[in-house]
Amino acid sequence: MGTLHLVRHGQASFGADDYDQLSARGMEQAVRLGQFWRDRGLRFDAVLTGTLRRHAQTLQGIAEGLGGVPEALALPGLNEYDSHALIEAIHPDPLPKPDTPELYRHHFRLLCDALAQWMGGTISPRGMPSWDGFSDGVRSALEHVRRHHAGQQVLLVSSGGPISTAVGQVLGTAPEVTIALNMRIRNSAVTEFSISPKRLMLQTFNTLPHLNELAHQDWITHA
Repeated sequence: MGTLHLVRHGQASFGADDYDQLSARGMEQAVRLGQFWRDRGLRFDAVLTGTLRRHAQTLQGIAEGLGGVPEALALPGLNEYDSHALIEAIHPDPLPKPDTPELYRHHFRLLCDALAQWMGGTISPRGMPSWDGFSDGVRSALEHVRRHHAGQQVLLVSSGGPISTAVGQVLGTAPEVTIALNMRIRNSAVTEFSISPKRLMLQTFNTLPHLNELAHQDWITHA
């Protein structure tokens, strides 16, 4: 039986004008994950990613640490939702940059509320697909893995939204549980599904085995 390794991108640039860019720490997290897998002799048969810059940069770091990966299949269906469009749909007034703990918490409270309304079909954020359309993109990627890569080791690099949606689809969770899972996925965290021709099954969620050593404890980030 094969394994699908779903990796959330490394730390990006939260609060900056362009979030879609790994920080220096984010690249270190990705390289470290690749090194961890290299030391354990893991090699991948196939790679899937979203098409965002932070996905490509994370894959680049993993490949550097691992010593190479197969050419990636880039799928827009693995891209993250637009958090700014979601928040704007329920709070159209401009918000200050979330550069204090309270503003940070306020940002994510609004995001969770907006996600719930989007998933429930009560808002249609500008420039975004419906929740069903977003979910279908994730489901299509998982079906591709199940149909074509049973028995293989597969790497999938994406974001918290698609990964939590994938877990929700495999486990059949309620929307509020999917949102809660989304809010807990850490940068460069690994979630694993076993792959068989009939289905995917959850093995692990949101693990950081590559950062378990004391020297890397301050490398653990969430945004």
